[in-house]
Amino acid sequence: MLYPIGIQDFEKIRKDGFVYVDKTDLVYKMAQKGGYYFLSRPRRFGKSLLVSTLEAYFSGKKELFTGLAIADLEKDWIEYPVLRMDLSGKSYDSPEVLQQVFDDYLSRWEKKYGIENKFTVPGIRFSQVIEAAYLQTGKRAVILIDEYDKPILDNMGNEELSDVFRNQLQGFYSVMKAKDGIIQFGFLTGVSKIGKLSVFSGLNNLKDISMDARYTDICGISEKDLKKYFKESIRELAEVNKMSVKACYTQLAQMYDGYHFRQNSTGIYNPFSVLNTFETGDFDNYWFETATPSFLVRFLQRGNYKLDDITRDRVPASLLKGGNSERPNAITLLYQTGYLTIKGYNEADRLYCLGYPNKEVEDSFMESLSEFYTPIDKNPGVLSAPKFVEDIRKGDVEMLMRRFTAFFADLDYQIMGDDELYFQNTMYVMLKIIGQQVQVERHTSNGRIDILIQTDRFVYIIELKRDKNPNDALDQIDEKGYDWPFMADERKVFKIGANFSTKNHRLENWVVKE
Repeated sequence: MLYPIGIQDFEKIRKDGFVYVDKTDLVYKMAQKGGYYFLSRPRRFGKSLLVSTLEAYFSGKKELFTGLAIADLEKDWIEYPVLRMDLSGKSYDSPEVLQQVFDDYLSRWEKKYGIENKFTVPGIRFSQVIEAAYLQTGKRAVILIDEYDKPILDNMGNEELSDVFRNQLQGFYSVMKAKDGIIQFGFLTGVSKIGKLSVFSGLNNLKDISMDARYTDICGISEKDLKKYFKESIRELAEVNKMSVKACYTQLAQMYDGYHFRQNSTGIYNPFSVLNTFETGDFDNYWFETATPSFLVRFLQRGNYKLDDITRDRVPASLLKGGNSERPNAITLLYQTGYLTIKGYNEADRLYCLGYPNKEVEDSFMESLSEFYTPIDKNPGVLSAPKFVEDIRKGDVEMLMRRFTAFFADLDYQIMGDDELYFQNTMYVMLKIIGQQVQVERHTSNGRIDILIQTDRFVYIIELKRDKNPNDALDQIDEKGYDWPFMADERKVFKIGANFSTKNHRLENWVVKE
């Protein structure tokens, strides 16, 4: 079987015999309703292939759809003038880059429709192209824009440049409202919905299908798709890894399934990772390597966000949609970019529970966080990850705390920001990386435990204080009864009070009570 890894051209996939997961019934459904559509999905989720499929369909290329669902639905196969723009593939580090992208597409369209360019403003030129396409073909134009938000996402840490790109895009996209009467269909994709409504100013009939129940699996691979199209691939994968077919399905689900784009929806597998796994025979982290979220980590740091809250807080739909926010919440970005997904929904209070979609995302995201919070994997000798694991598993509290002290003394204080929060987040990331069950600020009936570490033999309750006596922290553990949930537990409980020095930016002293 040929796997279209990295291939986003529908025509190439169909002509060259690559496997194609048929979503054309949903293409037909959108096309018949007409209007403007917007779809947000993470990178490498098949958005560009969907745009290419729409391009082939509206171009009337009937022969490419033989054997697909749409072949039994569509009877007319009308050819429309299609204007497709893809904003991916560029690094938008200056306004001139976007201007050049506009110029490249507009020049190509002007040549196609015989337009003599007399203007420099991209929006005016775009308007002329739409008019010419309509007048010359007698058919209304179809407009497809892929990765509409790439220039903005590239500059999340640069508000001034983000605003420049937002204004450039708004001036270009606003033409669609003015020419609505001669536009048959519009489809726009992106990773996020940052400032969607402000960018598409006035386009009030833009249908956001990102959380629409009818289109939850329009991109990606569902469990049904996996069993329909990849039975032989799974058998071969199981054979290579010396496992049963059932175990292979389970492993694939743990690694790559789990994306939910609305409440009570079917789980979706990351197609890029699944196809790579079939191709190589290895269960590995593929998607993350193509989408390192450095800007997301910087967002979390600048916002002084507790990392453990990422998968604990319940959030409203407005936070997931982030529809008109030009300064988005970190959780909005993490959800829209695919690092978090919907895990549950409470009908009574209409709040969503979020979590990591699967093991691939959680493990890889923690690795990325570790590069910013702690270079633990790069530390040799006494500060290496296995040494921390050994201390925690053995119950050697003194050595563990000494190792933490040496570790924090070795970090660059300039990147810390809020000391206590930085310490908590660093501990959280470190312990996640070394594979311990860890919670930061766990809620109890009487308060919050700063750090809770659990193994099969030991429970570590750590309370942090800044520039105070560590006995104060230990007293708080006893007064608040943080150890009460473990009173009947057979595991040994260590209560640790620790003092973090804001002057020296390190763990200074501690006391332990068993």
